[in-house]
Amino acid sequence: MSIPFSYSLRNLWTRRLTTVLTAGGMALVVFVFAAILMLAEGLRKTLVDTGSPDNVVVIRKGAGTDVQSGVERLQASIVETQPEVAFAGDGRRLLAKEMVVLINLPKRGSNKPAHVVIRGIQPTSVQLRPQVRITEGRMPRFGSSEIVAGAGIAKRFKGGGVGETLRFGMRDWTVVGIFDAGNSGFSSEIWGDADQLMQAFRRPVYSLVIFRLADTTAFEKVKARIEGDPRLTLEARRETKYYADQSEMMAKFLRVLGVSLTVIFSLGAIIGAMITMYAAVANRTNEIGTLRALGFRRRNIVGAFILESLLLGFVGGCTGLLLASFLQLFTISTMNFQTFSELAFSFTLTFEIFCQGLAFSLIMGFVGGVLPALRAARMNIVEALRVT
Repeated sequence: MSIPFSYSLRNLWTRRLTTVLTAGGMALVVFVFAAILMLAEGLRKTLVDTGSPDNVVVIRKGAGTDVQSGVERLQASIVETQPEVAFAGDGRRLLAKEMVVLINLPKRGSNKPAHVVIRGIQPTSVQLRPQVRITEGRMPRFGSSEIVAGAGIAKRFKGGGVGETLRFGMRDWTVVGIFDAGNSGFSSEIWGDADQLMQAFRRPVYSLVIFRLADTTAFEKVKARIEGDPRLTLEARRETKYYADQSEMMAKFLRVLGVSLTVIFSLGAIIGAMITMYAAVANRTNEIGTLRALGFRRRNIVGAFILESLLLGFVGGCTGLLLASFLQLFTISTMNFQTFSELAFSFTLTFEIFCQGLAFSLIMGFVGGVLPALRAARMNIVEALRVT
């Protein structure tokens, strides 16, 4: 014989105020826990979405990012002759030699400077990134001092709008278009003609070579050939892996921070749940004695009290996750630890994070309720019935 589920529900409803306060504390902890995980997932997703599994990025060996890399023109020409490089419909190789530098730009409203990525592109660069589309204005004319800004740049930085002018590399550059790259990191970049930008920044070498594979299964073959060529000091990575590696350090930091904060906050929530359940035991001593007298065993009492505590955790977890889901409406910007550039991304709630948050809330509820439940089960029947 077991105690009905409705019994636990009724007891929680009877103590509405303490139920709300305890569940609210758990909801706050789950909210913080989910928010940190959503932040790390949003960063990871933004950088992974920046790449395509069919594209290969070639940079200098030992360079963690394209900002630190240098690819000589002769080396870039050797990479261009690889037989695995795909061809476009017009017969051109789907390969681009690009330059990447960082500049400081003032933010709108605050004048606070931040690092922004300037990417020198070639005509095939856009074909290699099909997620990029012009939302306002047009693409720059190659051979001119025209640039296009990502949607994130146009919103957050002075001079990033269509028709505005930015000065860097000892030249004035006119913004002729705004492009949207979805949730990818390209939306936080400025693009212009690679040759013009290399002249302006006096850069004799490219930062990277990117190309599309004619056969995606041929990656290991071309990787081995490029990295084994004695004329080259380069390494090749799939574009998705390349950008995923850039998110690793930041995402790890956010997860460590999230776990640390969550552990601290969860201790308070667990103590709150214990106090609530101990108070429930004290107030229901006579009731517990009656249940034992009616034939309910100790394990039934333990199960009923733990169920109440789990219900508290469940309500708190669902509330915290519901509140955290609204964070997806916001876009934030931070510095990428790998490239030291400004990067805009959004909170991302996944099914895995939802399950982790709910499981964490149930664990808090269980830990907070198990000791009070054991105390209730150990009560002497006669002494419990004597309590008035």
